[in-house]
Order: sequence, then C-alpha cells, then structure tokens
Amino acid sequence: MSEQSAGKGSGSGKPAPGAERGAERGAERGSQKGPEQLGDVGGMDAAAWSEAMARIAEQSQRLVADFLSRNQAAGLSAPNFDPMAIGRAFMEMTHRLMSDPGKLVEAHFSLWQDYMNLWQSTARRMMGQEAEPVIAPAKDDRRFKDAAWQDNQVFDFVKQSYLLTARWLQSTVQSVEGLDDKTARKIDFYTRQFVDAMAPSNFVMTNPEVLRATVESRGENLVKGLQNLLHDLERGKGQLKIRMTDMEAFEVGKNIAVTPGKVVFQNDLIQLIQYTPTTTEVAKRPLLIIPPWINKYYILDLKPANSFIKWAVDQGHTVFVISWVNPDERLAAKTFSDYLLEGPAAALDAIEKATGEKTANVVGYCLGGTLLACLLAYLQAKGKAARVASATYLTTLVDFKDAGELTVFIDEEQLAALEEKMNERGFLEGAEMANTFNMLRANDLIWSFVINNYLLGKEPFPFDLLYWNSDSTRMPAAMHSFYLRNMYQKNLLSQPGGIELDGVPIDLAKIATPSFLLSTREDHIAPWQATYVATQLYSGPVRFVLAASGHIAGVVNPPASKKYHHWVNAKTRSFPNDPDAWLAGAEERVGSWWPEWQSWIADFADGKVPAREPGKGGKLKAIEDAPGSYVKVKAH
Repeated sequence: MSEQSAGKGSGSGKPAPGAERGAERGAERGSQKGPEQLGDVGGMDAAAWSEAMARIAEQSQRLVADFLSRNQAAGLSAPNFDPMAIGRAFMEMTHRLMSDPGKLVEAHFSLWQDYMNLWQSTARRMMGQEAEPVIAPAKDDRRFKDAAWQDNQVFDFVKQSYLLTARWLQSTVQSVEGLDDKTARKIDFYTRQFVDAMAPSNFVMTNPEVLRATVESRGENLVKGLQNLLHDLERGKGQLKIRMTDMEAFEVGKNIAVTPGKVVFQNDLIQLIQYTPTTTEVAKRPLLIIPPWINKYYILDLKPANSFIKWAVDQGHTVFVISWVNPDERLAAKTFSDYLLEGPAAALDAIEKATGEKTANVVGYCLGGTLLACLLAYLQAKGKAARVASATYLTTLVDFKDAGELTVFIDEEQLAALEEKMNERGFLEGAEMANTFNMLRANDLIWSFVINNYLLGKEPFPFDLLYWNSDSTRMPAAMHSFYLRNMYQKNLLSQPGGIELDGVPIDLAKIATPSFLLSTREDHIAPWQATYVATQLYSGPVRFVLAASGHIAGVVNPPASKKYHHWVNAKTRSFPNDPDAWLAGAEERVGSWWPEWQSWIADFADGKVPAREPGKGGKLKAIEDAPGSYVKVKAH
C-alpha cells in the first residue's frame, strides 16, 4: 500500500531524504554557531527584532486576508473534523483509568520522580558538571539532531521533559485494563498522534534550528512559511495538503517511469504495458506484475537504477505490468469482482494473445497480491488453475486478523461515515487515503515537512519517491467498501467461502500454485507476522523470504545498491505456526532479495524463446508508448 505511503511509504523508519538533509544542515549550522549565540546571530538587537516581528505580523495579516478573500470567492470552506470517531474510545479509557485512583496516583508519582531527576541533572550541567541524560531520543528519531538539543542546557531540558512526558502519557494509557483490543489500539494510536504533534520541534520558540533561521533571516522564513501554508491550504481546497517534494521536478514518462515499452491492451480499469526486451532470448513463460490500485504502478519503475521492472526485463523476462485507471464518478459502481475480471483475468487473456502462452508467472504487490490470491482461488474453482505457473506475493495480506495500525480506521462508525462520503461522490478521494497512510508515520511524513515548509520556510527537496507518494489515486465506492468491510473489518478472505467473486466462492486453502512470499521486517502497512500467516493457508509449495526495512524500501532494493539484507530458512520443510520461530531458525543473507527471487522463478521459465517486441508478432498491436495515459491522470 502507500507505502503511500509510502512514504515516504518506505517503511524504513527513516525520515524523507529531504527532511533528513535539512536536519543534517541544521546540525552543521548548530556546530558552526554555538547555541549560546542564538540571541545575537545576524547582529539583531531587541529593537531590530521587535521591528522585524512587527513587519512579519503586518505581512502575515495581508497574506491571510488575501487567502480568505480568495477562498470566499471560490466557495471553499475550512476543513471539517469529526472527533467522535475516537471520542468514545477515550471516554471509556478515562472512565477505566479513574476507576483505579491508586494506579493513577502511582503514575503521577512516577512522572514527578522523573522530573526531579531531570531538574537535578540540568542543575548539575548548569554548574558545569557532567550529567548523564535522564532520557534520550531513539536512535532513529531525527527531530533532535540539531546540536543545540544536546549542547544547550535549556533546549536539552525542553527535549528531555517532552520525552519524559510522552513516555509517561503513552505508558499510562497502555496500562489501562479492561479495554478490548480494538479500543486499546485506537487509544494508543491517537495518543501517539497527539504526542507527536506536541513535540517541541514543531514550534518556533522551542526549535533551535527554527529560531536560528528566524534570527538570520530577520523573520523571512516565517513569512515564507506562511505563504507555503496558505498555498497548501488553497491547493487542498480548504484541506491542508502538505507538499512533500517539488512537484514540478518530475514528469511521468520523462524522468520517472521511463523503461521502454508499449501499451498493448486497455479496458475501463487497466492499461496493460509490455516492455521492450533487452536480451536476445527471453523466458518462454511471460511475467505479469499486478501493482496495488491505491497507488500508481511506477513505484516499481521510478528510475533505471532502482527499477524492479527494468531489472526483471534485464533478467530475460517478457514483462507485462497492469497500470490501473484513476477512477472518477463514472466508475463508482465498479466492484471488487470487476477489478478481478477486468484486471488480472483480462490481462492473462491479453498476454496469451500477445505471446501465444496460455500460462504466466504472476507477481502481486501489496493489495495487488491480495487480488492475485483471489485470482488463483477463482481460477482453481473454475478449473483453470494452470493459467498461473507461479505466484509471487510482495508484502501481501490475505489474513487481516492482525493487519496492523490501519485497523484503527476500520470500525463501523468510521466505515459508515466513509461510505456516506464515497456515495456522495462515487469514489474516495486519493488525498484522503494518502493522509491515512501518512498518519502511520507522522513524524517522518507530516511533521518533518511542517517544520521544513512552514517554520523554516523552505521549499521541499525534489525526491522521486515522495513525488510518487503524492501522486494519489481514487477508489471506486463499491469496490472500496467491499474491500474494507469484507477483508479488513470481517476478515472473510481467509475463511473458506467467506467471500464470493463473480458468484464463485473463494477458498485460499485450495491454491496449489507454487508461491514465493516476500515480507519486510519493518512494514507498518502489512506487518510481516500477519503476511506470514499465508504460509499456513496455501496447499501448494511455499518459499518465504523476509527482507529488512519497510513496505517500500524493503521491496525496491536493487542488488547494485548493496543495501539491507534478508532472511531465508531452508532448514525445515514445513512452516511453524509462530513466525518468530521461523525467524529464529532463519539464515541472514547480505543484500537484496531480488537475486533470491530470480533463482526461484527461473524454475518456472519453461525454456527460452527469441525476445518478443511489444505489439509485434502477436494478436495485439501497440496502442501507445509506455507508461501510457492512465497513469498520467491526476487525482485533485
């Protein structure tokens, strides 16, 4: 998913490269100008500072007034937020917390003791003595990388007091007993959202890098930041649509999604792209890739150096990729069955016409993998299972019992509200889905950009992954409602006959197709322990590989980058029920999982044939050049 997500959608636990570079530049400035110099950087005295702030206030007033007048003329309104989706959960938590006053007193005493230790530590530092910090940020927490957070006693105190309070608040709500799992997870998630939002790094007067920039620029960073904020509000038509990258720096088909190929088939829901071969011979059996339709396919073809599509072509595969339509109200009635039949089922028919091959190797990524499992069960029931020779599932959920933090958004109240909104328009706006994924990694995908764009007044850094993450897609109302209710909410897909597609009961246990399962250890969208459950479901041979990093970075990891590692377990012929037991017996291997997959799928090549040119030699002619027109449709 996105990995919208993606985030960065990367799931790597790291901030966006632009934000990371910004933090590093801030740390460099902090080392060049000590925090004790913050008050006189730029030679501004109190009178000059006051004059600058008055000028900023005047400029800001004009900017806001101009923004409001434009919005009023355009009929745009302020964003609406309905907190009742989480209000009941917090009311129940508060009731249970107050019913045990002894535990509450104990929690407050613990916080008071932590603060006393912090006061003592800070006092020793102010007297010139060495003092160990009472609490330190996590190693991957880049909010406090500026040197002043460590070197300046005041900022160090602010940082530690925040970390102590955050730890206390989260541990207090996590310790409340008597809550059901869904309520407890919702409370924990939204408590974390509050804690992240209240970080001192998110405010002008408690962020040393922002203060330094304000002094150096005489407040121009704040004026520029306000302009950026109002621009993003206007761009989002009253909703805040944060720019994560320079959206003008990339163009699909020009500097991303550039692997040569042709669109050879299309219908209402897909364009099918066949890529130009780079080898004289290719595997006889073609390769079909099913990306998720909640994102655009080119996450697998960002640039040549990290393109899985190009790499697969270079390995001698005849590669076909589904490019999903970006639907509008005209496709509101399209169902999950339609996505199955007009998506991969139609693609297999088209591939047979293009190559003459009745079978294919198929790769499904995230939700595309979920659809692949549905396809295999459907074909099995129809007596056509041989159409797919092998199945590769990349970070794919088919059992949604423990589907991670996305389940926070899948309760009856929120689903009903979402469906009402979708039925009004006929689709779910892409930005709404993107915001949900961004909340899963708020510090990296929301607050780092708030600081960079609005407090520092900088333009976001050009980064192809974040451009893809911002290039959102819509969801047809009927399909999306079916998917959320039957899979995420009710977990019916993993139950034999739990769902029907085109009138056919779906039973994953009957899938005998050889399967390669790739999961990623730090996946925040499809947790690897949840994706591992598929090893217990399919009846055919399974190979399970666990990659390091997250939902995007763990998958898009070319061998040449020599990053990350992966785990395989060849010691046992059967899979234990417990994923941690599998990992305990696994072997760690250095580098990308891609060669591991290529070694596996080579057994399903069915020999070699001369390379196939798209639109030539078969019954399908080229419609247009890759990446095609469907992928270029924007969701605004």
